[in-house]
Amino acid sequence: MSEVTKALLRREQQLTGDDLATLLEGDPGQAAHAILNAAREGVLEAQTMLGQLLLEGRGIQRDPALARTWFQIAARQGHAMAHNMLGRCLDQGWGGEANIEQAAEHYRQAADSGSDWGQYNLANLLATGRGVPRDPPRAFTLYVRAAEQGHAKSMNLVGRFYEEGQVVLRDLPLAHDWYRRSAEAGDFRGQFSHAAVLAEQGQVEVALSWLQQALQLGNLNFLRVARESLLQAPHSAIRAQAREYFRRAAELGEDSDRERYASVI
Repeated sequence: MSEVTKALLRREQQLTGDDLATLLEGDPGQAAHAILNAAREGVLEAQTMLGQLLLEGRGIQRDPALARTWFQIAARQGHAMAHNMLGRCLDQGWGGEANIEQAAEHYRQAADSGSDWGQYNLANLLATGRGVPRDPPRAFTLYVRAAEQGHAKSMNLVGRFYEEGQVVLRDLPLAHDWYRRSAEAGDFRGQFSHAAVLAEQGQVEVALSWLQQALQLGNLNFLRVARESLLQAPHSAIRAQAREYFRRAAELGEDSDRERYASVI
């Protein structure tokens, strides 16, 4: 155990957000123990972080229901990220029943407190009409607010609004710039969008590099959509990349994904 970790463990009730980040770089069990003690002492950051650890089972036994409880405790005291994470629990049914309407309210409280994730998650509901009346203009405003804070996923969606001319006038150069910013900030969908633009501009080698990054970071749902899109690409090198997306989806997915992969190799 490092001297820094020992010092932090000696003052668990005074842990700051930076302290928590430092602890999480070390032994997961020790970090969870310190964060649990700090949460019991009323440290809001620790309560919210403990909920996250319980959701993931990192350094502590996984317990989504208890995670939801800790998010509730911190949210009642106005912690923005706790509101967002409680919203996620209610949205996805983690640790209890799903309730999209209540999820939207917690996202709203997180968004109103300036949380980029709260803004993004509320915008997703508003864009689709899940649990709230559909409101694309408000969704766009929230995506922009989050994007301006550096939220990579929101950057990609702002780009999509400009590319499709939703709410705003169609502006392809601006859309492409937002895709680039999203890609550089690490969002796999942004990387895929940016790669598509580069391929259209004839910069195939650079596009392939971004597609490889998106492949490594993307989740299964993304891979399933992306692999079919790549099969339709006009450039043979891009179409060849589709095989890697099929392979990765087969590794992460179900029998149907493996059967689909076998059909293209």
